Amino acid sequence: MRNDHRISRRAILTAAGAIPLLMLIPGWGHAEALPLVSVTKDPSCGCCDGWVAHIEAAGFPVRVVESVDMDGLKRRLGVPAELASCHTAEVGGYVVEGHVPAPAIRRLLAERPDARGLAVPDMPAGSPGMDFPGVDPEPYEAFLFGPTTRTFGRFIGPREI
Repeated sequence: MRNDHRISRRAILTAAGAIPLLMLIPGWGHAEALPLVSVTKDPSCGCCDGWVAHIEAAGFPVRVVESVDMDGLKRRLGVPAELASCHTAEVGGYVVEGHVPAPAIRRLLAERPDARGLAVPDMPAGSPGMDFPGVDPEPYEAFLFGPTTRTFGRFIGPREI
């Protein structure tokens, strides 16, 4: 019996006809273009580098700017003092304050609510960038702020609960 590895014209036409249908599947055939995340941080902050690594691992392009005037930046961008954390980012017209997990940022960009941004105040244990070996993660909230403030999601580590 002869083993013929030629592909028939019918097989090629069938495969070519399926390509437009596959393009209807979200995410098939092209990479999702995520917007640039511009992160401003104090030069001496190490946990900010961990958060940047988390955001990059989620597929976001990142630019890091170091500044010793973080309080001035937060005031200029309208971050409420009670929601302040160590680093401040800007992405897609929003402000992202602190250790906000990438899934919350993706949701923010998809839903596009009328708000100034998202914040995870303080530095919760186990949040992205604060996920050190031997530290048990604690539940924390991400807040949507401006013109009002409300809970946007509850998380443990980078996962919504």
